Amino acid sequence: MTPAPAIPKATRRQHDREIVALAVPAFGALVAEPLFVLADSAIVGHLGTAQLAGLGVASALLTTAVSIFVFLAYATTAAVARRVGAGDLPAAIRQGMDGIWLALLLGAAVIALVLPTAPSLVELFGASETAAPYAITYLRISALGIPAMLVVLAATGVLRGLQDTRTPLYVAIGGFVANALLNVGLVYGADLGIAGSAWGTVIAQCGMAAVYLVVVIRGARRHGASLRPDAAGIRASARAGVPLLVRTLSLRAVLMIATAVAARLGDEDIAAHQIVLSLWSLLAFALDAIAIAGQAIIGRYLGANDPQGARVVCRRMVEWGSAVGVVLALLVALARPLFLPLFTGDPGVTDAALPALLVVALSQPVCAIVFVLDGVLMGAGDGPYLAWAMVLTLAVFAPVALLVPALGGGLTALWGAMTLMMVVRLLTLWLRTRSGRWLVTGASR
Repeated sequence: MTPAPAIPKATRRQHDREIVALAVPAFGALVAEPLFVLADSAIVGHLGTAQLAGLGVASALLTTAVSIFVFLAYATTAAVARRVGAGDLPAAIRQGMDGIWLALLLGAAVIALVLPTAPSLVELFGASETAAPYAITYLRISALGIPAMLVVLAATGVLRGLQDTRTPLYVAIGGFVANALLNVGLVYGADLGIAGSAWGTVIAQCGMAAVYLVVVIRGARRHGASLRPDAAGIRASARAGVPLLVRTLSLRAVLMIATAVAARLGDEDIAAHQIVLSLWSLLAFALDAIAIAGQAIIGRYLGANDPQGARVVCRRMVEWGSAVGVVLALLVALARPLFLPLFTGDPGVTDAALPALLVVALSQPVCAIVFVLDGVLMGAGDGPYLAWAMVLTLAVFAPVALLVPALGGGLTALWGAMTLMMVVRLLTLWLRTRSGRWLVTGASR
């Protein structure tokens, strides 16, 4: 690939404004999402330990189920952004509606699967006899909100593709507030216990989905786009999502292997691992916000048949990612002693977490570039390559991580393996962007 030329100052400032305008609201929306679980935990926690344990198991199952379908947001963003770049807004919205219809179909399928199998799923996750009934109750009620959750993902992708990340931020904030108020009212006011928490979350999610649908339907009517389900379009959305599903499952496998290995290291190490992983996930939100901006902007440039513009903005986003990565690295390295007391007073856990957090700090510049390039290739619709690259990364990571206990390594060695995983991702993504094969222009890939 021919290297991108030096970016003129005026162009750089324009790209900077656009990246910030998309990334900052996206970051706010990303952070708002896990607040749903935190609010539920805070409210249910006062009911008792068994209820909180049941919520923990059910939430883990629901989070896993929904995260598998995150491709509904990613694939829709790229497809819609391409058509925006091509100047065909009716086709862009039509593409988004196909993603929303696919979300509804998948949501119905998940409900049909979860409702009868809820007891078995809860048992599989190792819930105790006292916690299991609460987990089953919460899971079965909350499963009714999964179609709404998937519609939110797909509709978020539509708006991101339309270069709008502010509306998802407002909806996420409104959903969080509504969820908290409903939970308090139904759990304590109506005395419904953990079932009230589940119903409050379902109602809030349905409300968010309704707001998104109103926004998308108004856009469809304004531009004359059909709202009816189109079988061919839904199949195309599903085909575009399959590679991203493989990528997501491979990434989830990495995290599950890391947690399983940490559990083998002992109670102190697994406790420290959960703290480190929580921080790592929080940092990922900041980096993913830049990736989301990349998805929207790159898709638009390629849809407008401007590969050179896509190369230039890719380079600028890498510069942004690198700078943010360095800042995050310094913050983590300096704040480690202050961060850990918020989670534990156990000296053994602290001793295990401190060096692991230093590894996390040192890896942030690498992580930042990985997230940016991942977003760039998603925006280009390069899902098959991303799937292959993540499977390869899993194949490299798994044996290295599994050798950590056998070789007498501790938590720091495990997070060294996690850093190796990110380095492998960096190499595969860098080689792809350097090749230029992702620069496929046009309204569709």
